[in-house]
Amino acid sequence: MAVWIDSDIGFDDIAAILVACHAGDPISGLSLVFGNAPLAQVEENAAGAAHAFGWTFPVYRGRALPVLGVLETAQGILGDHGMPTAGQRLPQVHAEMQAETAFDALCRFLTADGPHRILALGPLTNLAALCLARPDLAARIDELVWMGGGVTSGNHTASAEFNALADPEAVAIVIVHGLPLRMVDLDLCRKVLATPADVEPVRAAGGRNADLIADLLSGFIDIAIQRGRHAMSLYDAVAAVCFVREDLVTWREARLDVELQGLHTRGRTVVETRSGRQPFNASYAVDIDVEAARRLILDSLRNEASR
Repeated sequence: MAVWIDSDIGFDDIAAILVACHAGDPISGLSLVFGNAPLAQVEENAAGAAHAFGWTFPVYRGRALPVLGVLETAQGILGDHGMPTAGQRLPQVHAEMQAETAFDALCRFLTADGPHRILALGPLTNLAALCLARPDLAARIDELVWMGGGVTSGNHTASAEFNALADPEAVAIVIVHGLPLRMVDLDLCRKVLATPADVEPVRAAGGRNADLIADLLSGFIDIAIQRGRHAMSLYDAVAAVCFVREDLVTWREARLDVELQGLHTRGRTVVETRSGRQPFNASYAVDIDVEAARRLILDSLRNEASR
């Protein structure tokens, strides 16, 4: 069953793609969007990852700016590359994208026979553009799993999770067009953690990319360690587990909205689970088999590191 991935390519995005690859579902395409870094850096990251890991699926250039507002990136946390490391970085290779745009490629994917399942790991800008320009094709999406939002709080601000804050209008557009949205939020992702002890088994796998993957994993975990936490949430990789192993996840229907205004509330996702108010229009992951999810993610990294 072919799937589509939309990503702003940081380390946890790479881990998510490896989870999907090792699950065995062919990837029809990877569309890129600004987020962890500006789009040009995201393209460089994608080109380096494709070269290092031998990805053969096509990669497409997507949106460089949000629907409204100014460009927001996570470089303040992740560094200029959008991907911290304890040593090695992805190889620097020419970022040669497909001539076809992400928009056209998504349209072609949705025109073909389904099912049409999409895993979105960054701001929802590419999907919002699809909704606005081709709502007929957007309606053919069977499942949209998104790592984004926060039921109780944010991370980039007190109220908003980064992927939602970077383009809240895109979230609103996706919601109002009725896409089958399944949100994997901060609360769920923060249950599945990686610790410094998880780095050495990856390095010990001994393949040609073992040190690269271990260094990137260590740099990612250091984000938490430098802030006084003992472990780092695996964010996008957790969303990938929810995408490929629905049996490990408990979903709950809800009414989902996003705040578009407010100095301190813009980008906040508002989740209403009480019945009898507005109709439910989405679902979100409320629980996950933590050990199984952690094992699946780390096994995917170790398997790739052993090649």
